[in-house]
Amino acid sequence: MMPLLLALLLSILPFRGWAEECPDTARAQVNTLTEQIRLWDDSYHRLNQSPVSDELYDQARQRLTHWRRCFPESPPKPDNPLASSRGTLRHPIAHTGLEKLLDEQAVGAWLSTRQDVWIQPKVDGVAVTLVYRQGRLRQVISRGDGLMGHDWSASARRIPGIVQQLPEPIDLVLQGELYWHLDDHVQSANGGLNARSKVAGLMNRLELSDADAAGIGLFVWAWPEGPGSFTERLAALARWGFTDSRRYSQPIRDIAEATHWRAYWYNHPLPFASDGVVLHQAQRPPARRWKASEPYWAVAWKYPAAKALALVRNVRFKIGRTGRITPMLELEPVQLDDRQISRVSAGSLKRWQTLDIRPGDQVSISLAGQVIPRLDEVILRNAHRADLAAPDPRDFHALSCWQLDPGCEEQLLARLTWLSGNQGLALPHIGRETWNVLIQAGLIASFLDWLTLDVAELANIEGFGDSSRTRVLESLNSARQRSFAQWLKALGVPPAARNNLEGDWQTLVARDTQAWLAIDGIGPGRAAQLSAFFRDPQVQALADTLRVAGIDGF
Repeated sequence: MMPLLLALLLSILPFRGWAEECPDTARAQVNTLTEQIRLWDDSYHRLNQSPVSDELYDQARQRLTHWRRCFPESPPKPDNPLASSRGTLRHPIAHTGLEKLLDEQAVGAWLSTRQDVWIQPKVDGVAVTLVYRQGRLRQVISRGDGLMGHDWSASARRIPGIVQQLPEPIDLVLQGELYWHLDDHVQSANGGLNARSKVAGLMNRLELSDADAAGIGLFVWAWPEGPGSFTERLAALARWGFTDSRRYSQPIRDIAEATHWRAYWYNHPLPFASDGVVLHQAQRPPARRWKASEPYWAVAWKYPAAKALALVRNVRFKIGRTGRITPMLELEPVQLDDRQISRVSAGSLKRWQTLDIRPGDQVSISLAGQVIPRLDEVILRNAHRADLAAPDPRDFHALSCWQLDPGCEEQLLARLTWLSGNQGLALPHIGRETWNVLIQAGLIASFLDWLTLDVAELANIEGFGDSSRTRVLESLNSARQRSFAQWLKALGVPPAARNNLEGDWQTLVARDTQAWLAIDGIGPGRAAQLSAFFRDPQVQALADTLRVAGIDGF
């Protein structure tokens, strides 16, 4: 069921990554996107399941908001993420939501119009109302839809992390977050660990065990009827036993301090999972005026997204020197960790075929080692499945494409790049781009055509000045002084032979499979590769060319 549901979400791009355009195809998808998000909301708030990560969900909501602005004539449907989680017990004071500011600029603008602002970690747990009468805990109500929640009182009375009896006989209503205790949890390294779902699942059980109850903590983030001073609120909460609130609250004056604490809590140990920070303005309206909507006095600033939804523009197939086919996804640019990503490898041809990724599909990407873009999974599929002509792996291998036969440009270019690189002839100033210029100019049609290039031929290349021509020719001519061993590596001799290169070309060609097997460290597979390489007619033709050119060893 879930893959089908995921397939309904179309053309979602991460924040700062989506273009400010209104795609024609979006008009027909507004309703389906709305329904998909409704299903996600239901799974999250009612069933305590997370079909997609918070990052991908937030990006989906941003896209829906954008589309609705694109097509204002479309009648908007009621949008209440909490609708299906409505309970039967009324909150004495409504639970507000939180607007999620997208970036530092938006946070700075929000701060510029406010005073007496405090920042806290945004605890990744489940929201509750706590009702105390004469100092004793009477009710704990789940958030529900913000107005009506479920009675969690019985389970709450078993949780040591919730103060059961206040030191003062007062009536009190608090709002906070039940969280799962984690030891020295670093959010940037370990993520959310599904801690929220764990707590929600436990609280929805008919009976909470003592062991599970001991793992649940409470972070109070609102005392709706408390004093106007944030400092006074924190001091009173700490005096009553709600110590997390004061420990993890800091006053801030500007965006620099907000940025500091966001980065600090993201990268330093905390006893709970968190997915961002919350900024609170101390001044707020009377509690009786609170509504189950986003307030003006508090906002969230999420941590950097670990995943991004990317729209696939096209699929191209890169063919490497050895004939390996690597599908490359060209993406609508997206932002991850302050990097713009526009391409990602799908890995092997087999993996691409299994995932069946086509233009218009949406994929989740992340950064491996915080550096290399990585394809995680397909989140949704475009209803239109474009035909793609993938290369046939039978046509490409270690001995194919020594010249510009149809479909061979990629592999030939890879061969030449290898030849001039440090693993080959180490030719200065000659790389992939130079080889590509020479191929496009019609000067190279086979692997060794460059051996005979002269100044007159290079002069016909637009953009090649005198100094460029001289530098390229000097580099190409220096290849003639390279050793026989370097030339063999440049030709792409199988790795097993690189340390067993005694003798000249004729000596190596004379070895059959059995002779290679007799060499220590070479098994049947490598022996067959080596025999095939040295006896391949195209490779032998290359050796003849090199012999005529006077290259040592041939």
